[in-house]
Formats: sequence, structure tokens, C-alpha cells
Amino acid sequence: MSQTLPKAALYYSPASIWASVALLALEEKGYGSDEINLKSVDLAKGENFAPAYLRINPGATVPTLVVPLEKTLSAEIDSRYKAIQDTKSIVEFLDKSRSAQSRTHTTSTAPSPSLAPATIAFSVQSNQIIELLHSPAADPNALFYMNARSEGELKELAKQLLPFVSGRRDALLKLLADSDSGAIQVSDKTKAFWQVKLIATEKFLQVYQDADKSEGELSEEARQARQEYLRSANSAWSNLKDVLSALNKEIIAPFVLGDQVSVADLHLAAWLARIASLSGASVSDDGNTAVAKIEAHVGDSFSLSREFSVAEARRRAGIPVTGVEPTERQSKLAAFWDAVKERPSWKKVYGEGLH
Repeated sequence: MSQTLPKAALYYSPASIWASVALLALEEKGYGSDEINLKSVDLAKGENFAPAYLRINPGATVPTLVVPLEKTLSAEIDSRYKAIQDTKSIVEFLDKSRSAQSRTHTTSTAPSPSLAPATIAFSVQSNQIIELLHSPAADPNALFYMNARSEGELKELAKQLLPFVSGRRDALLKLLADSDSGAIQVSDKTKAFWQVKLIATEKFLQVYQDADKSEGELSEEARQARQEYLRSANSAWSNLKDVLSALNKEIIAPFVLGDQVSVADLHLAAWLARIASLSGASVSDDGNTAVAKIEAHVGDSFSLSREFSVAEARRRAGIPVTGVEPTERQSKLAAFWDAVKERPSWKKVYGEGLH
């Protein structure tokens, strides 16, 4: 029998963009540090591909939230659990599980404001923005691997990513070898999954390993691989223009739905932090500076419309309005950045830098 009250466990990686959404939600909802077990998953060591992790998340993604079933919350009975495997559902669960209607055993006395949109119209708008952020055109993980659009940029990116990608490859090779030798027992489906991930990993790894070579030193296969990589990278960053423009148009500002923080803000905050990080921005940058770096990184003279009053944005976000001209304007995404970076949740999750 269980001797203590069952607790949820959040499996995350500190540098994971979507895990950061869940971490922001924990802070915004005021969960106590002893209410949810945080279990770090080292993606560089391929821990997300381990059989034990695949049992709770067959897709090998983070975050994963493992929660006790409602009927087994009592300390007098054996607890049973379920795994929640997508970020949107995790945040919605965390929002509902610390409220006046929840049976969650809470030790925290911190406020627990609802993050759910207040109206049907806001719910529709919130869902549209979240879906856009998780769409292929906005995929921040793809941009992470393809943050180089020239041979010079590729050399620099390779220095950064080679240890991570090599570790991932080595972990998959060992898992496959152990399954072949019988050291671990897994299904054919799991082996096939590992093979698919290995092929995708080695595709990037080969390009990074050849990054220091001139085009004349490459084999024909390697040359084509590099050209395809650079084409894909240029296309991915070009497609981001439409995503950024749509976000800048659709959010109300200073937060996604206006003055109050909602679930959509957590997704946008983590996504924008990743895009800003890839663009060379830092956690200390203000909104105008961070967005200017993103615009410059996207290239092709890309620029977001600047129609939102800086003074109004700061008043709505509760930020002091000092040294701001009444006529000063900024993009909505810049206003969002300025507002969200003042949140204690942002300072907790991104206090050591953007990721």
C-alpha cells in the first residue's frame, strides 16, 4: 500500500523549448516545490530513447507528465498513474489541477490564477495561436538544427551541435546493439523506431562532421547533402516570416489575449525565447532589441509592423512608464517580450539564459 500521498512527475529537459512551457505553467500556477517531482531527461545522452522512458512516452519527446489517477489519490490505496505526453494537454492539466474545484493535495499557499481563456472567442483565438506555434512552419526544433544558411555559419553551428548529435547517435547505436545481443528485450516496433531516429540523426551528423571541409574536399554525396541542408535551412527561416507576421497581427498585446496571462502566453514565451536565442538575443535584451535581432536574423529586410503604443503596453503589463515618448511605437511581439520577461515565472525558467 502507498504510505504517502501520490505525486505527479514531470519529465523534462532543461534546454527543451516545450518542457519550458510546462515549467512556466508550474510557476504561474503557484505549485510548491514539493508537489511535483521534476525528473531531468538528458537528451544529449539519448535518455529519452531508453525503453523505460518509451513506456511512458512512445514518441520519446519531452515533456511528459505522469499523474496519479483521481480515484487513487488516497494514501490508503495503491496509486495508479497515467502519462500525459503533449505540451498543450500538460499545461491544461496543470491549470485545472490547482484550483478550487480540484482534489489535488496542495501544500502551496501561492495564488493560483486560472490560465484558461475567459470567453469562447478567446478560446478560439488562443487555440489558433498555439496551433500555429506547434505547426511545421514554426517548428523551433527544426530551426535549432538548421540555424545555418551559409558554409561559414554551418562551421560555427557544427562546433555547437556536434557533441549533442554525436551523443544522441551513440545512444541509439548502443540501444540497437544491446537489443541485438539480447542485453535488453524490446519489440520489433521499438527497434524500428530507433532505426528511424538513427537515420535522421546521422543525416545531420554527417553534414556537421564535414562542415570544416571546403566544397572541393567533399564527396559527391556529401556535397549534395550540404546543398540540401542549406536549401532546407534557407527555406525554414524564410517561412518564419509568415509565422512572425501572423503572431504580431493576432495577439492583442501586451499578452496574447490582452492584459491577463493565459495558456497561450506560456507557449509563445517559450517559442519566442528559442527563436530569439537562435537569433543571437540575450535574456537581458528589451523587446525592441530582441525583435530587431530576430528580424535581422530572418533577413531579406524583414520587419514587423510597429503600431502598438509602448506606453500603453507598459501600463497594461504593470511596467513603469518612464522615459517613453507618447508617440513611441513598437511591434506587438516586442511589447509581449517586455511584458513576459517581467514575470517571476520567466525569471525562474530563463534566469540563466535563453534556450
